[in-house]
Amino acid sequence: MSGYGKIAACAAGAAAGMTLVGAARTRARQKKLAGRVVLITGGSRGLGLALAREFASRGCRLALCARDVDELERARLALAAAGTEVIVSPCDISNRDSVAAMIEDIRRHYGRIDMLINNAGEIMVSPFENLDVADFERSMAVMFWGPLYVTLAALPAMQTRGEGTIVNVTSIGGKVSVPHLLTYSCAKAAAVAFSDGLRDEVRRFGIQVTTVIPGLMRTGSYVNANLKGDHVAEASWFGAAASLPLLTLSAEAAARRTVNAVCAGRSEIVLGLPAQVLAWAETLLPGLTAGTLRLTNALLPKGDAADHSIQVGTDVESRHGSLYRLMTVLGKRAGQRLNQPV
Repeated sequence: MSGYGKIAACAAGAAAGMTLVGAARTRARQKKLAGRVVLITGGSRGLGLALAREFASRGCRLALCARDVDELERARLALAAAGTEVIVSPCDISNRDSVAAMIEDIRRHYGRIDMLINNAGEIMVSPFENLDVADFERSMAVMFWGPLYVTLAALPAMQTRGEGTIVNVTSIGGKVSVPHLLTYSCAKAAAVAFSDGLRDEVRRFGIQVTTVIPGLMRTGSYVNANLKGDHVAEASWFGAAASLPLLTLSAEAAARRTVNAVCAGRSEIVLGLPAQVLAWAETLLPGLTAGTLRLTNALLPKGDAADHSIQVGTDVESRHGSLYRLMTVLGKRAGQRLNQPV
């Protein structure tokens, strides 16, 4: 064998060895999930509920919080029927007092929180000219201040124990700002920065932080989107984009990959091929990305600066045509599985 051949063989052997070591570590972490207490914000529906089911399948004990009491109870009943130990605590994470009460409820029941999944969020679909300051404030309250409040409440006990895991579910919109999703992208960009910085700050306490960056997912949550501008037109493009199979990843696949990333000790994971391509293009070909987004914006509905009214996706569902209903079939099915309004 030539010198180059020996080097190649050694490199291949080292790579194989590293793969085996990584796989062994992942299996060990998966075994350690059994019995762990996992708090999931926004856990009553959508990706949060898919994450709850995935963690439950690996033997975890669950605590779910969300604003809607009825949704929480439906989620609790479904999980408990499958044999999962689960409690729920109504909470508005944008309110610090509500967060403190929720954390105390969970500690009173379980005694500790091993893993925090900052997942709760909401979305505004609107042209910029229809937005006002309150829209940005609300997005930041739910998707930046909320995760910060919950993290600050859960972190001290993790530091004292010298272990813990924090998972921040952000968005590709936090890496690449998307037209008509500006308030969402701004809040998610702040969440990405918080998660990345927190990871390095708390590592010395034995705490793992994983930043999850999903692209579009089939969760059925498009019917909960807040809409401004041409309400029906905005709901139409967003509902279709959040449902089509080549553009989206199923919530169940996203949950499985997220938990696997946590078990592997990953610092960051981008979910879905379109999101991975977009993140890559923004880094290496920013001019091309900017041009593509300008074209996208030109194709989206036009705004009306005089109209600041908000409607929710469920308010306009009956006003869509047959093409929309065909394009959102998979999204609707996902919503039925994941406790969304139908």
